[in-house]
Amino acid sequence: MLLVDFVCGFLDPDRFGGGNIPDAMKSSVALLGEARRKKWPVAHSRIVFADDDGDANVFAMKVPGLLTLKEEDPNSAIVPELAPAPGELVVRKTVPSAFFATSLAPWLTQRGVRTLLVAGCVTSGCVRASVVDAMSLGFRPLVLRDCVGDRAIGPHEANLFDIEQKYASVMTRDEALSLIDRSISV
Repeated sequence: MLLVDFVCGFLDPDRFGGGNIPDAMKSSVALLGEARRKKWPVAHSRIVFADDDGDANVFAMKVPGLLTLKEEDPNSAIVPELAPAPGELVVRKTVPSAFFATSLAPWLTQRGVRTLLVAGCVTSGCVRASVVDAMSLGFRPLVLRDCVGDRAIGPHEANLFDIEQKYASVMTRDEALSLIDRSISV
């Protein structure tokens, strides 16, 4: 399972958040609990720029506020409700995809992951980029509709439509968990 950028700054509508991101986070709490109960590999991502901005890039040029997300900045911290547990991977990134220039793909491969449940924010940005890269790397992404969120519902829905047409399966958390339980028990 991959939890994309559920960080404090993206849950704060005065920073980067808003829309349905708080609802997606709440739905993801039960998902994370189920993943841990089933002992699935769990990875988290967060945006972290260098203190000296030496890794500033086009992403930061387009969204300058991202440069405030430093290792020790509370806005870059994963929300307490979804805090990583021992053994869970946390990738730090400076671009939208959780896969680009990180150890995520080999970490998942070493754990035998083929189908990747995806939750996080924002649907139209980092979630979409991570899903496209997951598919490109040979994983089968399954995006959980009620566990992903965006600052506005229009881009959220448009990107879920496009993701489902080209890159991944899209369903609710409960539909996915039921499907997984049925396939395991068969």
